Amino acid sequence: MPSVADRAAPAIVADGLVKRFGGALALDGVSLAAPEGSVLCLLGPNGAGKTTVVRTLTTLLPPDSGRASVAGYDVVREAGRVRAAIGVTGQFTAVDDLMTGTQNLVMVARLGGFSRQAARSRAAELLDLLGLSEAAGRLVRTYSGGMRRRLDLAACLVRRPRVLFLDEPTTGLDPRSRGELWSLVLDVVAKGTTVLLTTQYLEEADRLADDVVVLDRGRVVVTGPPRQLKQRVGGHRVEFHPPDRSRADAVARAATALTGRPAAADGDVVRMNLDEAAAFPDVARRLMDAGLVVGEISLGYPSLDEVFLALTGRPRAGALAEGAADDAGH
Repeated sequence: MPSVADRAAPAIVADGLVKRFGGALALDGVSLAAPEGSVLCLLGPNGAGKTTVVRTLTTLLPPDSGRASVAGYDVVREAGRVRAAIGVTGQFTAVDDLMTGTQNLVMVARLGGFSRQAARSRAAELLDLLGLSEAAGRLVRTYSGGMRRRLDLAACLVRRPRVLFLDEPTTGLDPRSRGELWSLVLDVVAKGTTVLLTTQYLEEADRLADDVVVLDRGRVVVTGPPRQLKQRVGGHRVEFHPPDRSRADAVARAATALTGRPAAADGDVVRMNLDEAAAFPDVARRLMDAGLVVGEISLGYPSLDEVFLALTGRPRAGALAEGAADDAGH
């Protein structure tokens, strides 16, 4: 399956980016591409280089070597044009608690060169788009975390950026607020904006990304669509519950002997990998005929958690929990 980046003109391109901090190598020849109107997700453990990539692409850090362009502009030679074409939101919201939602957006618009009337019109448009119209006249300090996040995203959209950088935008949000923000991101992309997203939530990458770039120790480990990356780790995944969930380990051993395919228990669930989806009906029939399965038996792909572990050699737990100082140790 070809990458999305192979099918459309790129809005973000990085070619061999190298960045050092003192004697430490933060980026070691990073190359990536994101086509217009797509979502590119950067995944990697703490210190992998994700935030350094974002800072380089948003003109905050010049690379030591290599080249990059955003919206068709070189990030070093045409930094001003890059900044005029992008929106950036970080892990922490950058809105003023002592102003209303409308006042925050009007201020951003005015700073961006909008007339007073145009600023108020754009603010109202965005507040409606992001479901904040009813709270437009309230002080931001009364907003929930999800509302503040939406307002922060609205501020990034005031100038209709061609490329939007989201650095862990849903950190600290409850599941409902995260889902709402995901929908907003997809709406923005549907209108042609390109998004580069860093996240500590692998399910977020699975839900939003057209392509994923896995970074580790400043290098690109692998690039591809989420489904393609899952296929690299064990092909397809069979999953089922045994009749007696307390005997999952024994059932896994029996399933291995019966099918000739290694099975393993994970809590009260038994899983095994298949190279080909076509083998699933026969495997499922054997397991059910032997009385090893109760209820549903399913076929899917390994999770991005498993992909991450297989590609980087590091467990997910704690590995992706990055704060604002992602690369400060470099």
